[in-house]
Amino acid sequence: MTTFTTQSFISNYASSIEESITIAITALANQLKKEGKPIISLSAGEPDFDTPDYIKQSGISAIQEGKTKYTAASGILELRQAVCDKLKRDQNLSYSPQQIVISCGAKQSIYNALMAVINPLDEVIIPVPYWVSYKDQVSLLGGKSILVQTTEEQQFKISPEQLKNAITPATKLLILSSPSNPTGFVYSKEELTALAKVIVDHNILVLSDEIYEKLLYDGLSFSSIAEVSEDVKERTILINGVSKSYAMTGWRIGYSAAALPIATAMAQIQSHTTSNPTTPSQWASLTALTQPSSFLSDMQVVFEKRRNLMISRLNQIPFVHCLSPQGAFYAFANIQGLIGKKSSSGLITDSATLCQLLLKEIFLACVPGSGFGLEGYIRLSYATSEQQIQEAMDRLEKWVKTLA
Repeated sequence: MTTFTTQSFISNYASSIEESITIAITALANQLKKEGKPIISLSAGEPDFDTPDYIKQSGISAIQEGKTKYTAASGILELRQAVCDKLKRDQNLSYSPQQIVISCGAKQSIYNALMAVINPLDEVIIPVPYWVSYKDQVSLLGGKSILVQTTEEQQFKISPEQLKNAITPATKLLILSSPSNPTGFVYSKEELTALAKVIVDHNILVLSDEIYEKLLYDGLSFSSIAEVSEDVKERTILINGVSKSYAMTGWRIGYSAAALPIATAMAQIQSHTTSNPTTPSQWASLTALTQPSSFLSDMQVVFEKRRNLMISRLNQIPFVHCLSPQGAFYAFANIQGLIGKKSSSGLITDSATLCQLLLKEIFLACVPGSGFGLEGYIRLSYATSEQQIQEAMDRLEKWVKTLA
């Protein structure tokens, strides 16, 4: 008699992916905090700011006004038009509402995009380090991730030569993230123009993840690769949302802009998965995108101060150094000098063991670089108070100095 096991029914696609390491570490840190441990979490990828009151009130009003029914699968027309207006205003990009799909967060927008264009065995070029879900989403669709290593010397940005060398007849898409998670680096207009030439010359698509677009420092201005030319705009699937810029992570609203055939396919896919994103959240997001507010600039100033503090402190710690990020709210610190050292309870063999020891011994939560495809680094979020950052850096510096 054959023993029944449900595990044997799990699909190959599901078996090929791993749990998001950022979500796993954040969950463990939250559990330790519930147990009364003095956890400082530098792992979460969300602003610590509250959603602005005027946006919250818009969501409340939507509920009170009965705006709680299904909408079109791709979102309410008013919000799709607001996205068009935003893209025209900020990047001088012209789209129609039919080219916009509102989704349950930018993560769903990315998955919709990949599902719309990727066939099994199609190749997707992903610069390393990468956001944790890119590679696994490609795997879920039977695609093949082509990982291109980048270095500190190139600010972790793929070069045109690297892109050109990675392209094969099976290449369908490049995934580009600017500002980047986890590194915080930003592609300049000149760098995007050079990459765009390769993309057009080789007739591939580019997915441009622009979710951190509003969080830039040092006076930098944002450029989208879709701005370079109409040729590359037609090949660009632009991804953005309100989660990071407006501290609306839990509202779950992302959006995409793409050529009409791709946008139509994405909307059809979404109609058979989640259907429309939450209706009150759409109305609140409409307010976020259309009402003037100082919230963005105020938050940007605070994040820049926190960045400066964290980077200054990290670079004072023995065996650690960190480049200063240009955007987002992450520091991607080089900890290669700590590999091989011993703490009171273990040997540091890689970034994952380092993060485990930090959580266990000094109650500091951060994310190993291996989760982003690059060993020898850790990601620390400065989306927390200056007081918490100071305390975290004090703990880390003191701990490093005890290592043998």
